[in-house]
Amino acid sequence: MKKWVAVLAVGIFIVLIGCTKIQNSQDVPRISKDGLKAKLGSPGMVLIDVRTESDWKESSEEITGALHMDPASVDAWAATLPRDKEIVLYCA
Repeated sequence: MKKWVAVLAVGIFIVLIGCTKIQNSQDVPRISKDGLKAKLGSPGMVLIDVRTESDWKESSEEITGALHMDPASVDAWAATLPRDKEIVLYCA
């Protein structure tokens, strides 16, 4: 439980695949820690850790099954994500 609080404390964002750019924070659907916990392991969801490389390497906290993607190169990897799945981005 302590792991969840640390990893998810800063924020969790759900981005629908049809979106390529987020206009502002009001456009971003959000999910609670419990909501995400209920969906973990679901084949209909892709979980992406978008912490910077240095923050990711320095941390011992991560969610099992999450992919780490460099937030500075979102334009490069966003197009590779499956369009038929719910995408959840998180950082901590």
